[in-house]
Amino acid sequence: METKNIFAFLLLFAAMTMSAQKKIDPSELPPASINFLREHFPSTTVTKAKKDAEHGEKGYEVILSDGTEVEFWKDGKWREVDGKDNPIPTAYIDRKIVDYVAKNYPKNKITHIDYGHKDVDVDLTGKIDLEFTKEGTFIK
Repeated sequence: METKNIFAFLLLFAAMTMSAQKKIDPSELPPASINFLREHFPSTTVTKAKKDAEHGEKGYEVILSDGTEVEFWKDGKWREVDGKDNPIPTAYIDRKIVDYVAKNYPKNKITHIDYGHKDVDVDLTGKIDLEFTKEGTFIK
């Protein structure tokens, strides 16, 4: 009986996960997302785009041809950029954060940035993990 319950739970979980992510055509992304990608990732193309409801937040997830993953809020503004250990462009990142990294870690590049509800997490080459306030002030 317990095995049936576990199986039913796993089946329900899989169905919920699949419904939380819906593959879409890149042209269905909000205009702000399309403009962001054109401006900051002009030499890559979108290989996969999904409408996503992760953690109750509706938004979008995009995978680019160079492996970079970009997540957007439902209004199309960027939320997270993950270069998968490769440096990412920084023109859209708060200047205070970019300047802090350049001054304190001049040999490292930003590979990942996650704009959360309370703070901004930044990963650098060399496996360095930093945390900033939303205003760009270094925390740890």
